[in-house]
Amino acid sequence: MSKNPKLKKNGGQGTAVGNALRFLVKQGKVISPRILDIAGEITGIDSLNKLGDLISGDEQMAQVDKDLLLRELEQDVVEMQEISKRWSSDMMSDSWLSKNIRPLSIAFLTITLFIYIILDSSLEGFKIDEQWVSLLGNLLMLCYGGYFGARTLEKIRKK
Repeated sequence: MSKNPKLKKNGGQGTAVGNALRFLVKQGKVISPRILDIAGEITGIDSLNKLGDLISGDEQMAQVDKDLLLRELEQDVVEMQEISKRWSSDMMSDSWLSKNIRPLSIAFLTITLFIYIILDSSLEGFKIDEQWVSLLGNLLMLCYGGYFGARTLEKIRKK
């Protein structure tokens, strides 16, 4: 299973429904542990739909809280669908660049990291500022997670 770079535990901003759940928990609302477990493992639209079913069927949660969570969940589903549409559109394009921008970006970032490592370890006095190393690391995690995670989901969906 691939990592979702958007999740808070992976350094992202979190999903809309996950952030809403955290908000409700901080307010002292009772949330089913099963809902929280599934929310912590969101990896795609199927996971969001399963979470939506659990939220809708929960008997402990107030209806207003359910409505809030379901609206936020719908926002996450739409966002994931739009990303999939954008990538599909890129693949239908006649442009070589639009079809290859993701692999080229990953190759560029990986080569840049490799060059930084070589320069940092071989040249005395060569020091890369920590903010650039952090930025490069975050970009690599985002690209790797997005690219390989999306490719895995595409292959699963085809089966």
